[in-house]
Amino acid sequence: MNGFFSRVYEIVAQIPKGKVATYSQIALLLGEPRSARIVGWAMRVAPEHLNLPCHRVVNKLGEMSPDYVFGSSKIQKAMLISEGITFKANGCIDMKKHLWNLLKL
Repeated sequence: MNGFFSRVYEIVAQIPKGKVATYSQIALLLGEPRSARIVGWAMRVAPEHLNLPCHRVVNKLGEMSPDYVFGSSKIQKAMLISEGITFKANGCIDMKKHLWNLLKL
């Protein structure tokens, strides 16, 4: 497994229920601030056996992933709602309330 991807997975594994992280946050934490797209690719190919909470990684606007990622954006949203994540009227996650503070790592 790619070293960068492994480091992404280590961080994603720590995202607690009720919180989300952004692709760019994870890239910044890894010291690769311009690698948010690569973080996204790592999420897309994450091995199932790792049981990562990939549904907790979202874009900076708090939008759901495209339908091809989880089979439907409704599936991701339902998973997040079941963990206590709340959404604004525009359908995006309330990022002020649910953004994980990675500085505490």
